[in-house]
Amino acid sequence: MAYRHRRTHIGLVGIIYLVIGLFVAWDRGYITPELLGKLLSAVLAVVLWFLVLLGVDLTIDT
Repeated sequence: MAYRHRRTHIGLVGIIYLVIGLFVAWDRGYITPELLGKLLSAVLAVVLWFLVLLGVDLTIDT
């Protein structure tokens, strides 16, 4: 018996929808450079958690 793997594809329409949403959020002030800096700092802290434990400051200043 063969098993089929179900994959979810976002598709071109979904990508266009998300890009337009990002543009509108940026234009209306929901996404700011400060927010992007905080988000990048958080992602770096999660990925490089061992450096955080060693005292390295991964804060991105904008």
